[in-house]
Amino acid sequence: MRTDDFDYLLPPEFIAQTPVEPRDHSRLLVLERSSGRIRHDAFYNIGSYLNAGDLLVVNRTRVIPARLFARKIPGGGQVEVLLLRRIDDRNWECLVGGKGLREGALIRIENGPGARVAAVLEGSKRVVCFDEAIEPFYASAGHVPLPPYIHNELVDPERYQTVYSQTPGSAAAPTAGLHFTRELLAELAAAGIQIAEITLHVGLDTFAPVTEADPGTHKIHQEWCELSAETAGRINAVKADGGKVVAVGTTSVRTLESAAANSGDGRVAAFCGQTGLFILPGYPFRAVDAMITNFHLPKSTLIMLVSAFAGREQILHVYEIAKNEGYRFYSFGDAMLIL
Repeated sequence: MRTDDFDYLLPPEFIAQTPVEPRDHSRLLVLERSSGRIRHDAFYNIGSYLNAGDLLVVNRTRVIPARLFARKIPGGGQVEVLLLRRIDDRNWECLVGGKGLREGALIRIENGPGARVAAVLEGSKRVVCFDEAIEPFYASAGHVPLPPYIHNELVDPERYQTVYSQTPGSAAAPTAGLHFTRELLAELAAAGIQIAEITLHVGLDTFAPVTEADPGTHKIHQEWCELSAETAGRINAVKADGGKVVAVGTTSVRTLESAAANSGDGRVAAFCGQTGLFILPGYPFRAVDAMITNFHLPKSTLIMLVSAFAGREQILHVYEIAKNEGYRFYSFGDAMLIL
């Protein structure tokens, strides 16, 4: 298995720059893994592929306005700071852009507090210590950190949040959930389809391609996640009753499978902490029976994950069909349901 095995050609015009309105009017490609059958539909019809008693597992994380602009002290040189992970009340692991940001360098956040570079990490990562907690300055200083392949300005920042987002902490949205409306969720619930919540705070490393020739040597990013005992019980009950556990997005997949791997007996148990689970072809799925996902970047850990679930050759074949059918790719693109 080589990283190049997960490569494919995607002309830029396939990368969605704006979200579809309404949310649930995005397209839906339905893949039946066992037969290879492919169907084309609209996302608002997703309930017709699910049964009463099935369980959707959604990630309730909320994207924080993690992009900050700053000036160096002294001199006034421009600096950009991207919040990645909160360490404590004032210290954050960040990505920084700007010259001379060595340990001890001082900056002033525009419409926010002062800060200093407390430690230099690998590449452009730094630990930044703010003079006071940054969270109260989100409204005045923060900007939504859209992925680097989206070049259009987002008119409504809520469009990069799921309608069920609750817990702030992500640097990027769990994009498979962007297709749901409150009305669609109510319609699914009325049809007997259950919904459970987990939390995984998404880091920007989710967009980083694997650069190692052998993906098995890649060190995947750690992300914090939580799955409650109540949710674990509901998942195990659904599986015992013969229903499907449907993960909404790769973040839900990683959380569910981390909770199952941690239990020791293959069932899903409560889990809270960092996960570094890297799912590659050959991985034995324990918790997830179906997944909703978008179309992912070439050579990314995400396309490797869906290839582990449905087969590499089948996924690459489906991606070619999606291109031929004019599907929109990546964060604001269309959706897949893999059964």
